[in-house]
Amino acid sequence: MNTYNAAPDFYLLSAAIENLCEKFGFLRKSVIGKSLCGRPIFALAIGSRARPSLYAATFHGSEWLNTLFMLKFAEDICVAFRDKSSVDGVNVYSALQKSGLVIIPCVNPDGVEIQLNGSESCPRYKSLIDRIWDKSENWQANARGVDLNHNFNAGWAELRRRELEAGITSPSPTRYGGKKPFSEPETIALRNLCLKARFRSALAFHSQGRELYCAFKNTPEKSFSLAQSFATLSGYKLGAPEGLAVGGGFKDWLIGYLKTPAITVETGLGKNPLPVSDLEPEYKRIRKALFVCAVTD
Repeated sequence: MNTYNAAPDFYLLSAAIENLCEKFGFLRKSVIGKSLCGRPIFALAIGSRARPSLYAATFHGSEWLNTLFMLKFAEDICVAFRDKSSVDGVNVYSALQKSGLVIIPCVNPDGVEIQLNGSESCPRYKSLIDRIWDKSENWQANARGVDLNHNFNAGWAELRRRELEAGITSPSPTRYGGKKPFSEPETIALRNLCLKARFRSALAFHSQGRELYCAFKNTPEKSFSLAQSFATLSGYKLGAPEGLAVGGGFKDWLIGYLKTPAITVETGLGKNPLPVSDLEPEYKRIRKALFVCAVTD
């Protein structure tokens, strides 16, 4: 099975993770929680358990190409760790012995299944999905129509006001933030992990636009330096979200509540879902940035 030439439904994701763990005995797999439909949310950890950084991807169903980015990067960084080799000037083994890395390839496994395989993939919520999704737009939300990146407690009330002004009043394929912050098991799982691990930095991967967002209220200086480093190494541009993209997000909560340096990375260019054919050229573009930001203190 070639992990990187097909859209990562849950079967492929699970198989790819098992293959990685069999190949690299030092790679630690855990389940940080489960989706509404009971699908595990996997985390892969490498290196020291102290002061890890975090890479989390695919908060939105149609942004599944980021799961492939994370799986491919996990394999590359494991090879470098195993061989004690330097990659793009990064001494991976030495760096990860000091400060580890946790990768969550897919925060929203139900959303990916819906986008790829339709409402039948989530039988418990099939009637709701069929009622609110006319297939003319992508499915971004989780199985009950909550946009996970609107569900974190960071400016949530103000974001909810803007959602209502935009006519988003109930479950939707996108941009409905739920009845309250952390109403969803997926965001609760991520919150609990972050409260326990206290990551030294975090990157949240979305698509598309080749943009980086690093600011939210009292932004740590390291968020700016991380974003600038990623921009320099990848050619991505620093930007600022607008309208319904402001607040409620994972990066916003990390910065606003935990004071954790964090950035949002909008990978690729085009229209979601980005095609699998974009994987190799875009990964090549961001590979060095992924390595450098993973080990930056």
